[in-house]
Amino acid sequence: MNHDIPPFDDPAQEREWQAQERALRAERLGLDPSNGDGRVRRYRLMARALREPLPSALPDDFAQQMAARVATAPARDEIGDSRSEFILMGLLGVVLVVAAGVVTADYGAAWLPAFRLLLPQPSSSATEWLLALGGCVAATWLLGLRPGRRLAG
Repeated sequence: MNHDIPPFDDPAQEREWQAQERALRAERLGLDPSNGDGRVRRYRLMARALREPLPSALPDDFAQQMAARVATAPARDEIGDSRSEFILMGLLGVVLVVAAGVVTADYGAAWLPAFRLLLPQPSSSATEWLLALGGCVAATWLLGLRPGRRLAG
């Protein structure tokens, strides 16, 4: 037994530790596995399993096996999958918009005035720059929607 470890304050933990130590000692010495109580036998099984090497890596022909499985697997309905994902994403978007509206209606009176102070005054030059930026973004978006556009490259 390992005498470097001080005894536990809890007698149940001490009994478990002692059972683990007896199991490790019995495994090292190769004693008869039928000796000892059930707890020691379970810990011996655990010690034996932990001592064994891990199973080997993938087989040499793993890629061929997977390719054969994929080739014989029935094709999934990609259109049905994407349609249901699209519906669920739209539903989630609607729920989030409704939740944002409810939160704004309930708590908006407390925090909206603070946001109004952050916005530039209508007569400032920052407002003009924000409007110019918005116009550039809108023009870029509209030009990107033009049919028959060609990508450079």
